[in-house]
Amino acid sequence: MPPTFLLPLAAAFLLLLLLHLHFPFASSQSYIGVNYGQVADNLPPPAATAKLLQSTAVQKVRLYGADPAIIRALANTGIGIVIGAANGDIPALASDPNSAGQWVNSNVLPFYPASSIVLVTVGNEVLLSGDQNLISQLLPAMQNVQNALNSASLGGKVKVSTVHSMSILGRSDPPSSGSFDSSHLDAMKALLQFQRGVGSPIAVNPYPFFAYQSDPRPETLAFCLFQPNAGRVDSGSGIKYMNMFDAQVDAVRSALNGIGFKDIDIMVAETGWPYKGDPNEVGASVENARAYNGNLIAHLRSMAGTPLMPGKSVDTYLFALYDEDLKPGPSSERSFGLFKPDLSMTYDVGLSKTSTTSQPFWQSPPSSSEKTPSGGGSPAAGQERWCVPKAGASDAQLQASLDYVCGQQGIDCGPLQPGGACFEPNTLASHAAYAMNLYFQRSDKRPWNCDFSQTAALSSNNPSK
Repeated sequence: MPPTFLLPLAAAFLLLLLLHLHFPFASSQSYIGVNYGQVADNLPPPAATAKLLQSTAVQKVRLYGADPAIIRALANTGIGIVIGAANGDIPALASDPNSAGQWVNSNVLPFYPASSIVLVTVGNEVLLSGDQNLISQLLPAMQNVQNALNSASLGGKVKVSTVHSMSILGRSDPPSSGSFDSSHLDAMKALLQFQRGVGSPIAVNPYPFFAYQSDPRPETLAFCLFQPNAGRVDSGSGIKYMNMFDAQVDAVRSALNGIGFKDIDIMVAETGWPYKGDPNEVGASVENARAYNGNLIAHLRSMAGTPLMPGKSVDTYLFALYDEDLKPGPSSERSFGLFKPDLSMTYDVGLSKTSTTSQPFWQSPPSSSEKTPSGGGSPAAGQERWCVPKAGASDAQLQASLDYVCGQQGIDCGPLQPGGACFEPNTLASHAAYAMNLYFQRSDKRPWNCDFSQTAALSSNNPSK
């Protein structure tokens, strides 16, 4: 039995351990990754980027290639690295095992284990290419790369996968009906059978931003940004989804389950929101980008998981670390970067190791140069503010906000029940005002948490009076 003077120390240690398990510190968030694209001519040196990443909660980096300077710069940082073989490499990798061996000898062996390479992705959205010859070569290429890793005694340590667009699904709404497109089904089954054998995840690219562009209603934006909304009930399962990310990921889960691959893990290889776009690119703004990425990170930190995969966070790689100024296409393609080439933040989403790590649906304050969202301006120092419904907000909108807030873990709407301290006046507007303000106050009184799909605003008048 330990000496009695050690018991308080042991109890304190146990408490810290339990707190760490329930509210993981930034340095332990292995499920947060970032994409490091290089289609740019203004990127900082790899060593500077490695130092930047070490100051954040990012624990994994995905490269689209295998740049030796970057891989070397990440040595001994503890950051996991995903490297990629390009689509153009696939024919040689598929036709010649020696080519796969040379690829591994050049891109993995010189750096491992000092550089923690955890996954090789062979190809990017190959099934979407429509190139049947390339599609038929994908699996042999993956097999040859895996065999080369096995020959180097790295089987099980460095895994092999490929990355898919969400268009591999023929159906995704509702999530319970998720199924693979019939034209890809045979190829998907063969790939998944291989991946089951080597224990690698299916990697997908869900982008709620594109879902919003095809349905640009305020309620869709709130659903995509993890903001208060009425939710969407899956007509097949009866599950109410509160955000698009969970719905998209669970659609993939349903597709996997439907063809007998319940044991395959899902990895989100890319997801993000542009902070700028062309005039016709609805929703591309700093406010929305901060809301999406910040609330996604908070969702991952909560460890809530998705309705079909509760209690754990899917490994998620944010897009992207930097803007890629040489990318073709609309402006949004060059406006996903979380950081600028000078290593400053484009906007703050709470990735710093000193940021809050446990508050659900957290959003960081904007910099002084950024526009405040429609909830209202920041209150002056010492000035009290309350969050109240805007005049003209419909009953349906008020009810949706009330249902959302009162459905959140840690929010007590008991005072609104009959006999409760705030039951009277018994009007929807009064009850919604209580709920909106409670949510705002619990969110550290940040103005952008008083938006509610543009149906609330800050007021200097206390609604309880």
